[in-house]
Amino acid sequence: MAQGVRCHANGARTGTPFQRAVWAALTTIAPDDTFSYGVLAAKLGCRRSVRAVGLANGANPISVVVPCHRVIGTDGLLTGYGGGIERKRWLLNHEAAAYRDRPARAT
Repeated sequence: MAQGVRCHANGARTGTPFQRAVWAALTTIAPDDTFSYGVLAAKLGCRRSVRAVGLANGANPISVVVPCHRVIGTDGLLTGYGGGIERKRWLLNHEAAAYRDRPARAT
C-alpha cells in the first residue's frame, strides 16, 4: 500500500482511463455521504456500467486516499469491501455517513 500512496503522490498513473475516472469520482463523495454504484455510474455518464464501476471501485490501489468505502448498494445496504464489511461499517460510522445495515442472522 505504501507503494500505491507513493505512486499517487508522485503523480504516477495506474489503471485504465475508466478506472481513473471512477477513482476521481470517488474523491468527490463527501465524508458524511454515500453513493450507490448506480449513482456513481450515472455521475460518470455511464448509467448502464454499474458493474464496471463496481469492478473499478474494487481495483482502487489506494483506498486510504480514494474513499471506495463510501459506495454502497442501491438499497442502501453495505456491499463488499476489500478491507471487510466490519471495517467499512466502522469507517462509515466514523464519518457519520448514512447506510442501512443488514439485520443480524438468527443462529
